[in-house]
Amino acid sequence: MTRQRIGPLLVGRRIRSVATTRPSYFFLTRPEVLRRGLVGRTVSALDRRGKYLVARLDDDARLVLHLGMTGQLFSGQATSPRLLSASARGALSPEAQRGFRPDAHTHLRLAFDDRGPEVCLRDVRKFGKVLLLRSGEEHPRLLRLGVDALALDARTLFAASRGRRVATKALLLDQSIVTGIGNIYADEALFRARLRPTHRAGSLTRRDCEALADAVRSVLHRSIETGGSSIRDYVAPDGADGAFQDERNVYARTGAECHVCGGRIRRVVVSQRSTHFCPKCQK
Repeated sequence: MTRQRIGPLLVGRRIRSVATTRPSYFFLTRPEVLRRGLVGRTVSALDRRGKYLVARLDDDARLVLHLGMTGQLFSGQATSPRLLSASARGALSPEAQRGFRPDAHTHLRLAFDDRGPEVCLRDVRKFGKVLLLRSGEEHPRLLRLGVDALALDARTLFAASRGRRVATKALLLDQSIVTGIGNIYADEALFRARLRPTHRAGSLTRRDCEALADAVRSVLHRSIETGGSSIRDYVAPDGADGAFQDERNVYARTGAECHVCGGRIRRVVVSQRSTHFCPKCQK
């Protein structure tokens, strides 16, 4: 979804300038190297590899972006209160909250020759990453990624689960096996497949894997249709909120009634991630 919406703001545009914050673990490529490699280049295409966006440049280099848990990639003309820190929101009127000015968390800003909207990457917690790869260069972060979640099938999932003692949710979040599934969508897919997230992966049957692979693809396609999930930080590139959060069955609904059976949604921790499920519907 982000690739589809940010694509028109990048593809075909020549980069005039690059602004960054100070060097930090956010930058896998040093800011000064980014500036040298990006200024004067035109973005020829925008691809996605799991949770990574890959902008191909006219010299065959690639700009790789990862939003992490809290990253926001958007047009410089976007307006949303989610683009402000909590302290800024508290100090401004509702009308003033709609505006956005680059702040200390806006780690990357690309300006273009056409003087149109900038593209900004903002991340309060700096879990995101920025990487520039030269022509033909590879990186372990991309090489170790598994099958794309939208292409996941039962055969791949069943093979990956054999002999695994980890929880099924942990298997889904392992990007070396399936790339592109986040915490929200893992919980929702497991609910649709009627599988408990703590269920040992190695005990999944072929039928379980078929149901789960179908559920993963279904949840992700629906998320794309509805514009993603704006629960905390996420905004679309134009500043709009996503709507998938309005369709959640279990994620962040601890104690609420299950939409299917009326039971209470429970929360546990799996692989250090909050995990939500219905004890009655998911076995």
